Amino acid sequence: MANPALAPELYINRELSWVAFNQRVLCQALSEHTPLLEQAKFSAIFSNNLDEFFMVRVASLKSQIEAGVQTLSDDGFTPGQQLARVRDALHPLLDQQQAHYRLYLKHQLAENGVHLVDYARLNRNQQGWINDYFQNSIFPVLTPLAVDPAHPFPFISNLSLNIAALIRDPDTGQQQFARVKVPQKNLPRFVELPADLSEHNPAPVYTAVPLEQVVAFNLELLFPGMEIEGHYFFRVTRDADLELRDLEADDLMEALQQGLRKRRMGGEVVRLEVANEMPDAVVDLLLEGTGVEPEDLYRINGPLGLDDLMSLMAMPLPELKDKPHRGRTAAALARAQKNLLEDGSIKAEEFESIFSVLRRGDVLLHHPFDLFSTSVEEFINQAADDASVLAIKMTLYRVSKDSPIIAALIRAAENGKQVMALVELKARFDEDNNIQWARQLERSGVHVVYGVIGLKTHTKITLVVRKEKERLRSYCHIATGNYNSRTAQLYTDLGLLSARPELGQDLAELFNYLTGFSKQQNFRRLLVAPVTLRRRMEELIRRETEHARAGRPAAIKAKMNALVDPAIIALLYEASQAGVQIDLVVRGMCSLRPGVEGVSENIRVCSVIGRFLEHSRMFWFANDGANEMYLGSADWMGRNLDRRVEAVVPIEEPSLHARLLRLIDVYLHDNCTAWDMRSDGSFQRRIPEEENRAAQLTLMEHWRSGLNDSDDATP
Repeated sequence: MANPALAPELYINRELSWVAFNQRVLCQALSEHTPLLEQAKFSAIFSNNLDEFFMVRVASLKSQIEAGVQTLSDDGFTPGQQLARVRDALHPLLDQQQAHYRLYLKHQLAENGVHLVDYARLNRNQQGWINDYFQNSIFPVLTPLAVDPAHPFPFISNLSLNIAALIRDPDTGQQQFARVKVPQKNLPRFVELPADLSEHNPAPVYTAVPLEQVVAFNLELLFPGMEIEGHYFFRVTRDADLELRDLEADDLMEALQQGLRKRRMGGEVVRLEVANEMPDAVVDLLLEGTGVEPEDLYRINGPLGLDDLMSLMAMPLPELKDKPHRGRTAAALARAQKNLLEDGSIKAEEFESIFSVLRRGDVLLHHPFDLFSTSVEEFINQAADDASVLAIKMTLYRVSKDSPIIAALIRAAENGKQVMALVELKARFDEDNNIQWARQLERSGVHVVYGVIGLKTHTKITLVVRKEKERLRSYCHIATGNYNSRTAQLYTDLGLLSARPELGQDLAELFNYLTGFSKQQNFRRLLVAPVTLRRRMEELIRRETEHARAGRPAAIKAKMNALVDPAIIALLYEASQAGVQIDLVVRGMCSLRPGVEGVSENIRVCSVIGRFLEHSRMFWFANDGANEMYLGSADWMGRNLDRRVEAVVPIEEPSLHARLLRLIDVYLHDNCTAWDMRSDGSFQRRIPEEENRAAQLTLMEHWRSGLNDSDDATP
């Protein structure tokens, strides 16, 4: 429901704001400054993002419509009106994506030796090879399904590629319809042909045919004696959001497994994508068979499911990709690496444990510029192997498939340490992976818990307890990103390693809150959702407002993934009207309208979209010269502030505080990959008028130069 204190027109619809974010992702694919294979990657990300948006957000809107919900969004629209506006916004973006693929990307790739060709354009030798491949590798697993009075319309699984085949019996003249599912589980989307079959000179680096075309042009083998009159590709998207009751741990896992089985089968169809050339009669049959409303039909002028373009990134063509980036070991931790240099020049006696480093002071990490493997993973590894470490506790939200951190936790348990892992089973689209990890950890003697009833545990925290000179000392890691080795190379995230006693005590009590029956309501330094975080963030914004009204220095700078919480937005508007200068870097959804006369003239919002996914969150408050800086796992969204367990930590070491403030300024002064938000919710890309300043490229250059840990390192 709209915030009663503010008019609906002061909010941007969150769904349309998300569409605008995905449009900025698509612009990375469309940009001539993006290397060709990176263009394919961003187009794939755009498609994958959109699939998840339909499975969750569009599915939610449709469920509300079916339930007769007429509650207005914060910007004053019913679920039906929101869905109509989303559709109107998406159609031109899908047209742009397909036009780019058909008219530019394919041709430019071909000029660089990468040929994505249609079956009909293959030479005779290539078609012969493809037909043999079909018979040997595809034909045995296909199951054509006829649709007639004796055969009801088949179930169409979520996001599967399908062929609608029109077949005529030459004896009776009767036309029939059949569905063939394209087998994608163990087969590549693009079937590569041997180079020696090409007639090009020199032979292309890579020639491939879409898998669905390989099947479609061999349909006569599936229907011997019949005439194939036409084939058309289609794809459905189903409601994939899991509705789980708040149950105890064992019941939660069982309920989750049942929910995952339901997801694999699929909920209601929320989108039907069809090839643009599909005849209306076939479209009508699919609409009726899938139960899709006509307004949920999307005609696509090109290949369906372009998320599979991501597979092209595996090709060894560095000239068509961004220059490789490998971070450095944080300078403060350099001596804590046993094999820092390739030539092994660091001697064993020079090795210093991470624990001794942290006893001297906090260490700030910024991934992927600071290597995750030589910082966070090394912290967990040393804790697992250190005889003085008694216990390790950590939260796991999204974990990589082959996780060194999981291996370290198992090793720690085998070494006799008390190891506790909170595995969040409800991490959307990672549930199955987390169930498998939870079982493996339990079998290894790790105490596994599943969090607080009614809340999703999203916080990224680790606590290590070590015995030192007849006393216990705590070491901790608090971060914005997941304990995921893969995404740590692709996302920008911040983390703090610390041995501060008050943080250790806070984390110990937070873990008790997560694992037991604690009703902890106050923490020494941490801001914890849903207990203290919202209250404190609102207090901090109000404090800046009071400073400004009293003529004292007041400003707010913050970086986050999303800003949609009405109460926070209302306070930011109030602060702006009091004269507080507010500068926000918001990657994705932003429901706040900047630059509205009399409301938000002092608020500026930008979004940075680069080769890495911006995932870090940090919050700075001027506070009349006594600046305060925080980092943590929470965005300014209702779910993060009220319905999730989150942790935000103050940065008290002056040099680290200063580094983070300079870091925010790097993003605010980006003039290449930053987009300025207008008051109507649209975004305009910044165009450099002088020297290019792309935030991520600037940071890569500084880390490459080894400047990351000096006071003047981060520009």
